[in-house]
Amino acid sequence: MHGLRAIAHPLRLRILSLLTGSAMSAAEIARELADSQPNISYHLRRLHEAGLVHVEEQVTIRGGTAKRYRHDPFNSPLRARDVDDHLMVATALAAELTRRTEQRLLGAHGSMTDAEFWVTPAAWQEFLDRLEEASSRLHAAAKTPRAAGTVHVSATIAAFRMAP
Repeated sequence: MHGLRAIAHPLRLRILSLLTGSAMSAAEIARELADSQPNISYHLRRLHEAGLVHVEEQVTIRGGTAKRYRHDPFNSPLRARDVDDHLMVATALAAELTRRTEQRLLGAHGSMTDAEFWVTPAAWQEFLDRLEEASSRLHAAAKTPRAAGTVHVSATIAAFRMAP
């Protein structure tokens, strides 16, 4: 399965977000997302086949072996092949953004912006560089869900050049 098609599912986006902060097993993810372990295992297999998660470790639990998966956002094979790929991902991102916005802590500081305008190539590149740096810093700071001293946050970023 192609990487973009693999993440064009809201549950898989949530799984990738969790696996950025720490390695987790299907059972741990299922508990965090209030879903069934078989369903999470299915989606983990799809993400693994697409090269979006890797097995970080295997642990013995009650006589069985549990794989703990991890997502490395800095080494991701995501490449768009056509407009349909982008549309599938945009649809999944929109659904996930809607779900997260319903859980937004009202009154807490945040930022939302929407823009479609014309800028110089230099201004666009500077923006992309800063955006990539901020995204990298946020991913690197991700911790295990509900870890002491952390707050639950959401960041959805889509920035791209428009066709002429």
